[in-house]
Amino acid sequence: MNAISFLLYHYTCFIGKHTKWSLTGIDDFYSVWEKEKSIILVIWHGRALMIPYFWNKQRPMNALVSPHRDGRMIAGLLTRFGFGTINGSSNENANGAALSLLHSLQKDEAVCIIPDGPRGPRMHFSKSPVYFAQKTGKPIIGVTYSVNKSKRLTKVWDHMMLPFPFGKGIVRITPPLYVPKDADKKTLEQYRKKIETELNNLSIQCDTEMGIFPTTPDDSTSSNRKR
Repeated sequence: MNAISFLLYHYTCFIGKHTKWSLTGIDDFYSVWEKEKSIILVIWHGRALMIPYFWNKQRPMNALVSPHRDGRMIAGLLTRFGFGTINGSSNENANGAALSLLHSLQKDEAVCIIPDGPRGPRMHFSKSPVYFAQKTGKPIIGVTYSVNKSKRLTKVWDHMMLPFPFGKGIVRITPPLYVPKDADKKTLEQYRKKIETELNNLSIQCDTEMGIFPTTPDDSTSSNRKR
């Protein structure tokens, strides 16, 4: 597992350094982070690989990772980039993970959540980031990317993008989303749907700009899981 994490880390660094990137909104992103002290960063599972490369490491970031085999591999990768990790998922250590995430935000340590992980459905937003935003007052910010020279693993549920070197890539960031502390259940659902739609539209826009067929949400009932 350590060997795989080691290889993934160097692959990510190599792709990052040998891709011509266009980053939009990155200065505003870090300005919000500086102002709010911490944020709730959300990334789709299929677009998570390259995001750690762009973190400036000026403020702490803790990522929620699954306790299963693939989660351990991702945890090893994130640790090499300097992330802290919190073990948990919707099915295992959910309460403990939720408390750790809330504690991190209250200590002004940002958190990173993959809201369609660990098993999908692809590009469907779970409720937890909206809940944490309501409880802490911290904004939710989504980030995504696309690379023109890349391969999508369409036989796996998340359609993960594996970029090739020497291509062009773009990184895009959603506006910060603040959730009112007094939001009721209906309002929370509206906010959940809003950030889901924004992040999906941005991901599709990135693919379109890169001239590749967009990855879209999985709406098949067979892939639904308990959210």
